[in-house]
Amino acid sequence: MSYWGYPKYVTVAEKKTKAEKKLQQLRKKKPGITPVIIEGNTLARTWWGKSWNKNLERYADYSNRIGRGKSYVRHGAVLDLKIKGGQVTALVQGTRAKPYEVVIKIAPVKKSNWDQIRKQCRGELRSLPDLLAGKFPKALGDIFLAEGKGLFPTPEEISFDCSCPDWASMCKHVAAALYGIGARLDEDPLLFFTLRQADTKELVARAVQEKTGNLLARADKKSARVIADADLSGLFGLDMDVRPNFAAAAKIEKPKLPRRGKKAAPASVAEQALDLKTARTAPALIEEIVKQHPNGVTVAMLEEATGFPRTKIYAITSRLRQQGRISYVAQGVYGRP
Repeated sequence: MSYWGYPKYVTVAEKKTKAEKKLQQLRKKKPGITPVIIEGNTLARTWWGKSWNKNLERYADYSNRIGRGKSYVRHGAVLDLKIKGGQVTALVQGTRAKPYEVVIKIAPVKKSNWDQIRKQCRGELRSLPDLLAGKFPKALGDIFLAEGKGLFPTPEEISFDCSCPDWASMCKHVAAALYGIGARLDEDPLLFFTLRQADTKELVARAVQEKTGNLLARADKKSARVIADADLSGLFGLDMDVRPNFAAAAKIEKPKLPRRGKKAAPASVAEQALDLKTARTAPALIEEIVKQHPNGVTVAMLEEATGFPRTKIYAITSRLRQQGRISYVAQGVYGRP
């Protein structure tokens, strides 16, 4: 407290230092924590992250209170944030030494809304990667964001609690966690559907069926019989657990054996992925690569090693995490469970 009884002013640098120090302490006790790290002043960069924040800020109940959390999330006060079906748990560093515990519950998408959205998406969504990347007609974006009828929750569908003594209905720690969700959706848009307990495949299934029907109608009987899951995966960008195509990678010249007495250089992530090419499905391949690196691998490393698009890697890693086969050890870094 200051001389006049007001709280002592704390600079942004001091807040960041305090949050970083506490984060290092927590990592020793809880290695699996996943802090929210904001680069620069932009709270969200992707369509899903931006739309999440936009949805929260447009409601009068939230607009004059949620802004309290912006500075908190920017200076790294959200030390941990995890999203599961219908629930978010977070640890947010406040003025006290011990972080506050935040729990946010989100109701599932209303069945009537979901049924209507699925009908409106027929023939409009080309693939799951396009959906996650926000690459769809603007009209669909308007449908997803429709107030009270879209995919995004209304204030009535959101409940929260914080261990802090603040009597306000939305304290700054809850507000920081809500913005933290938007940042997390930037990293893995599939988490939005996990949170809202909705199946992404239902949104694109009709588009796949229609395109498959058109292809088969134009194809002769012989070619129709040989259309395989791998072809559909390539056409529609769906993760169908098919074996990755390493035909191009197989042409790479084999590395020369080291001379006697010299140790071979450690294999790169790409080389290790190539070694696994003969016996791994896409999820199994990524799981194997992750488990071979104790310090974890980034999405960029997995993208280079496998040749898979980043959206596909996000989809696979999200599912592997939900199954407990890999863990999220840091922002954008995956490791052993």
